[in-house]
Amino acid sequence: MRTLVPGLLAGALTLAAAGAAHAQRGDITVSQAWTRAVGATAPTAAGYLTLRNRGATPDRLIGAATSAARAVEIHEQRSEDGVMRMRPLPDGVPVPPGETVTLGPGGTHLMLVGPTRPLVRGERVPLTLRFERAGEVRVELSVEAAGARQPAHAGH
Repeated sequence: MRTLVPGLLAGALTLAAAGAAHAQRGDITVSQAWTRAVGATAPTAAGYLTLRNRGATPDRLIGAATSAARAVEIHEQRSEDGVMRMRPLPDGVPVPPGETVTLGPGGTHLMLVGPTRPLVRGERVPLTLRFERAGEVRVELSVEAAGARQPAHAGH
């Protein structure tokens, strides 16, 4: 029993650390979750991540929540008639079977509406994603420098 407890504790710590960078539930894997640093008075912040569906059934990201913002919305940014426009995606983001979907700067992203506190570079922000089939997936957004175009750990 004495050797089992330290082993279980080490395993739990490994899972907790792995959950920060990557998360998985069912066929959905979440990775490269990050946001940018914002000040205390910022009206919004954005969240970015990569979703992978390893299953044979389509799934859909339908919502998200964090204690670091009043609300989280799924938005799309695209060029229409030469003008960049942003709009909410009330039906969420489809994640087709066997495919990877990236939410990134200049495209589909999570809009953190009304940050409840400053997001400081180097910290992690808890985020719960809600999928149509996989249910809730908890992940942490790494906070990168204001103006960053990708997470510091991209490509690793």
